[in-house]
Amino acid sequence: MSGYRQLSRPSDQRKALLKQQLTSLLVNGELKTTKTRALEVQKMAEKIITLAVREQDNFDEVEVKKSAAKLDGKGRKILQTATSKAGNKYDKVEREITTETVKKDRPSRLAARRQIIAQIYEFKDENGERINTANHVFDELAPRYRDRKGGYTRIIRLGQRRGDAAEMVLLQLV
Repeated sequence: MSGYRQLSRPSDQRKALLKQQLTSLLVNGELKTTKTRALEVQKMAEKIITLAVREQDNFDEVEVKKSAAKLDGKGRKILQTATSKAGNKYDKVEREITTETVKKDRPSRLAARRQIIAQIYEFKDENGERINTANHVFDELAPRYRDRKGGYTRIIRLGQRRGDAAEMVLLQLV
């Protein structure tokens, strides 16, 4: 017996299906699907959340200088007139330098982030705005499950589906 279910699909379709369902579970918190698919997605979700919890606080805060164009009251760039060495006049954008504190992942957290990114898709919310799913896992799910030693998901049986009598379940994050 192999370590995974084939779900009666070619490997590329199966991987895409599981990847999409895993992303949907992590972003929305629940997923309605068949029992066999839910068991596969549950295995993947448990591993991803465990990885995120383990690497949750493994980062450094670093000060970074950022340069941006100064803007006037209408949101346009402020220009200065400058003269080149050859005597030509040109417009130069005024810039302001700010310092910002950002999180810089340590190598093991970066590796974990890349593993998670390889297993999930980017997601768009109802407004069409992009949600970075890996950041969602690290920033929202990992703190929620920090003190939990596993068992991040549960399966609730819903009965059989009309038509093909497949057993339907609700897979939820606890």
